[in-house]
Amino acid sequence: MKKQLILEDGTIFIGKGFGSDTNSIGEVVFNTGMTGYQEILSDPSYCGQIVTLTYPLIGNYGINRDDFESISPAISGFIVKEASEFPSNWRNEQSIAEYFEMKNIPGIAGIDTRKLTRIIRQHGTLKGAICSISENPELILEKLRATKLRNDQVKQVSTKTPYPSPGRGRRVVLVDFGMKHGILRELNKRDCDVIVVPYNTTAEEILSMSPDGVMLSNGPGDPKDVPEAITMIKGLLGNVPIFGICLGHQLFALACGANTEKMKFGHRGSNHPVKDLQTGKVALTSQNHGYSVEENSISGSPLEVTHIALNDGTIEGLKHKEVPAFTVQYHPEASPGPEDANGLFEQFLQMIESHKEEGAAACQSVQI
Repeated sequence: MKKQLILEDGTIFIGKGFGSDTNSIGEVVFNTGMTGYQEILSDPSYCGQIVTLTYPLIGNYGINRDDFESISPAISGFIVKEASEFPSNWRNEQSIAEYFEMKNIPGIAGIDTRKLTRIIRQHGTLKGAICSISENPELILEKLRATKLRNDQVKQVSTKTPYPSPGRGRRVVLVDFGMKHGILRELNKRDCDVIVVPYNTTAEEILSMSPDGVMLSNGPGDPKDVPEAITMIKGLLGNVPIFGICLGHQLFALACGANTEKMKFGHRGSNHPVKDLQTGKVALTSQNHGYSVEENSISGSPLEVTHIALNDGTIEGLKHKEVPAFTVQYHPEASPGPEDANGLFEQFLQMIESHKEEGAAACQSVQI
């Protein structure tokens, strides 16, 4: 089953189709991770995107029940150099071709992914279409250029109703902008009493749940397309400790008066070095984002830069100077990738405890 990948700049790649035989249009991006394709294809932050994996052989350990980061993948397509037809692993349950066919996601293999990656790095992310070889390229290209990609990705992937993930520790309200299950798993591991809420939950509704802390999850798209979340974060600042990850980091920055901008081709991979400006230590991190906080917009805001990316100097971490709140652009829960930054979850819980102690001390002082 031959298929073609057509980019909006007119470039055409011919390859072998796998998975669903449907046509698909999306933003073409690339991920440099050598492993973790199951976590990548199920990451809600890829909603509406066609993901290219730069590592040449994908699918060699199959698909298993344990490594998903969401129940249903939100990607629009998958591009690989070689898709393994006969995976071998003790946890393997099906091939990626079988999984994509079941989930109605088109894939294309056998193309020059190195060339494709160089095009994206040179020109930036591009719209692309995966379609049958029988389709007229000129007609597809015309349709592709006229297509306006959706900007409601967070609405598509966020939970529709609140739900609990009970624990006996501190209560954390986790705002789902496209949450990876790894974040919930890390909070559960620390016995947090978690309540997951939709992206458009108001500050008043969150505070009525009496949280000890609020976590802002990762998610897809442009943070400026989620204005209700920015309003919500403004209402939470100073009332409860906040920890934000990825899109949550960008939304936090906007709520504090900073600005965000679209990157040329983003950060997507499992080995991005990030420097902690306070300790000087470097962590290898898992990342997936196409927007970043604009450095010049930090001055005049109540924010302080805590982490930077060593590859390009972009902002990777922020903290509020006056209230208990901090965020990072990368994924401390990894899934996939190194767990160098996993200690940030402990830092969040320590911030909650400190906030509780300060509140108790203030109450005691008033009583005296």
